[in-house]
Amino acid sequence: MLSTVLAVSWQPELRGILVVVVMVLALIGSTYLILGTNLGARLGFLVTATALAGWMMCMAVVWAIYGIGLMGPLPSWEPAQPITIVRDAGLLDAAGVLEFSPSVDDQMTPAAAAEKVAELLKAEGWIALDESDPRRGQAVAASDAIIQIDAEEFGAGEYATLNVYDRGGERWPKIGESIDFVAFRHEPRYALVEIAPLLPQRDEPGRAPARPVIDENAPHRYVLMIRDLGAHRRPAVLIAIGSALVFFVLARVLHRRETILRENLALTAPKG
Repeated sequence: MLSTVLAVSWQPELRGILVVVVMVLALIGSTYLILGTNLGARLGFLVTATALAGWMMCMAVVWAIYGIGLMGPLPSWEPAQPITIVRDAGLLDAAGVLEFSPSVDDQMTPAAAAEKVAELLKAEGWIALDESDPRRGQAVAASDAIIQIDAEEFGAGEYATLNVYDRGGERWPKIGESIDFVAFRHEPRYALVEIAPLLPQRDEPGRAPARPVIDENAPHRYVLMIRDLGAHRRPAVLIAIGSALVFFVLARVLHRRETILRENLALTAPKG
């Protein structure tokens, strides 16, 4: 008995099946049982199905408004295509990051080239995010996954994130300057993360780890990402639309049945 209870508590598939079965039998089934004994099997089933569709429609509308319940994929940063990692600052224009080619050459140090690129990025509308900005943390986490997992170019602790730039994402139409709940169209939003390789440090037992030192001879890398807005509220909206269609169709059937019943009762009623 104890093992059965623990299985129900820890197995999500079994728990899901049991929750659905109990809901159908206890909630919908009990409601149908009461209505069926008073209205008849067919009419009771029709009223129960109509009430269930209306309740699901209201529930899905609340889900869609507050972003709760059954949710779709959340917004995330995805690698830009066809170029994601730019390993040479002079090729940022070829990757579509800059409109004009940065005037950097092999004689410049990586730090100097990075400063020149930073000036050009700000001049072309890229916004440098502060370290306290939560958008910076999200972009850095996504770039770490690209560098370490997808590209396998660096491991953890082998590079440092220097700057994060953001551009795009404007939404329209708006009401005034701040009301944008009807802004269903938007421009693509991009993030550019600048990283620099670190010099390998020797670990000595019993001593604190050495402070990371940027390799002054290695070129900086730039990770370009595009924002995927996801579909957070799509399942709730689809459930609301589908439930609303079922609800209004069943309500129309009930109304038509009531109309026909009144006409038949009027024909059979005694005259005089």
